[in-house]
Amino acid sequence: MDLRTPILNRLAFALFVFSMMLFALASAPSAFAQTDEIQVYDGAIAERGVMNLTIHTNFTPDGLKTPAFPGGLIPDRSFNGAAEWAYGFSDWFEGGFYLPLYSVTQAAGPKINGGKIRLLFTTPHAADRKFFYAANFEFSYNSAHWDPRPFTSEIRPIIGLHLHPWDIIVNPILDNSWAGGFKSLDFAPCARIAYNLNPRWAVATEEYSDAGQLRSFLPTDQETHELWGVFDHQAKWASIEAGIGFGLTPASDKVTLKLMLSRDIWSRSRR
Repeated sequence: MDLRTPILNRLAFALFVFSMMLFALASAPSAFAQTDEIQVYDGAIAERGVMNLTIHTNFTPDGLKTPAFPGGLIPDRSFNGAAEWAYGFSDWFEGGFYLPLYSVTQAAGPKINGGKIRLLFTTPHAADRKFFYAANFEFSYNSAHWDPRPFTSEIRPIIGLHLHPWDIIVNPILDNSWAGGFKSLDFAPCARIAYNLNPRWAVATEEYSDAGQLRSFLPTDQETHELWGVFDHQAKWASIEAGIGFGLTPASDKVTLKLMLSRDIWSRSRR
């Protein structure tokens, strides 16, 4: 076997990820949209040849009473969610798309919010590694009521430790609106500390923030910061994640609930 092949494959992988970062860094925003996906990524992906479906459902029983921009949706008492379809192309790459993205609000009723595609590059078998890293790229088309910018993207580095039974994961997310420069990227990090009670149950604390653009962070009272209590359960029929989040600043929704249901729905080997 040619020993140069693994090295060349790794170099090609690194070059491709770097080019994707440059492509996604073409510009950036300040935050506008509500969130359809409340999740800290851990670098795990669908197995090669497997299709996975995750249903994201979020409800805000006590949220902001005014929209983030003229014509936008009002977060208070709104449902937001998405169906996320993902396919494992290899042990280091997963591709996916979100369709539909939806909201249901008291004032506007049911709405379709657009669609997204996702590319996730990770260290192989990240769940089995002590230290792992990955990079996720999302490209969105937005309805006008969801975001005043029709095209946006997200750059999500993923860094973590599996310390058994503890997990520590950080996603220093950069949001991008395709208008501006590097300093205009919006910094919206999230993090998770989890304790695995056993292979089927885990409890966690998560934090989600939006500090504003890199060139000028928002005043503290205008930043969003939410602290969450979460549990994970590996049931026979699906993986379940649920939690409740509390806003820590005036710009944050006061209370938000989330539920994620995920399962493999198709395998090339069992076709």
